Amino acid sequence: MYDFDELNAFANVMATGSLTRSAQAMGLAKSTLSRRISQLENRLDQPLLRRQANRLIPTEAGLLFHTYCQELLALAANSQEALAELKEEISGQLTLKVHTSLTRGWASEVINAFVQRYPHIELTLQTLEALPTSPDSHCVHVWLGDLSECGLHQERVGEFTRGLYTSPRYSNAASLPQHPNELYQHAWVDLLGTTQEGLQLNHVDGESLAFHPPRSRLRVDLALLHMDAIARGQGVGVLSHWLVQQREQHHPGELIVCLPGWAPPPLPITLLYAYGHQPRRVHALLDFLRASIPAEWRKVQDNSIGQSLAS
Repeated sequence: MYDFDELNAFANVMATGSLTRSAQAMGLAKSTLSRRISQLENRLDQPLLRRQANRLIPTEAGLLFHTYCQELLALAANSQEALAELKEEISGQLTLKVHTSLTRGWASEVINAFVQRYPHIELTLQTLEALPTSPDSHCVHVWLGDLSECGLHQERVGEFTRGLYTSPRYSNAASLPQHPNELYQHAWVDLLGTTQEGLQLNHVDGESLAFHPPRSRLRVDLALLHMDAIARGQGVGVLSHWLVQQREQHHPGELIVCLPGWAPPPLPITLLYAYGHQPRRVHALLDFLRASIPAEWRKVQDNSIGQSLAS
């Protein structure tokens, strides 16, 4: 076993190259510091430092051991911090950034329940319109859609199934399409710009078709406005089944399914957070978010896992 006083002594001398300066910085007698390094060298049965002119420089063994010494000291510091957190209540500041489509109807209810459960937490909720570019140990992100590498741990927690929707107002004015090829004859609503690169539509019988809709001249950054446009009879568009169900609770009959049996691929829902050690308040938020994922979001993912295991 290593003595951490000896490890600290060696790390300090490696940093300063001087017993005198290290002893002053650590508040120790120079003889005490020298003895600790000698004890470490005896323990390792290797000389770690040698004198050159007025400096102490590492031997080959000293260079090799210095890396492990730093890792041991860092691990000890992390363990002390983690143990100290256990003595404290969950408190402090947190930031939760949620994709705009999930903020209303889910995130608002989740954060209210979270702050009621942890009264000493200060939580900031922000809408997330683009993937984060740098890690923040006190920030958790909830993203909807495909992901690229962004320097954060990615934990998939569910999926949004989607379908083609329109409104009774639009269907009364135009005959609804019976096949995706007929979509070119209809007004297409894509205020969010999510289908401007094309849309793959899959049928329950296995048929697949690529639809390339016209580009929208109007763009918004709120899923609610996109859904409003479809509900007001402006045309056909892609909506999440779950978001439609939430709207139907307050505005029943405003939206109807178009082309039943055809659907775009589901969108993954992912938690993003920093790698490495997390403060207790971040762990508490992550656990709370996992427990708050609606069953409808988990269903598709659970089925896909089951099918992959069966195959």
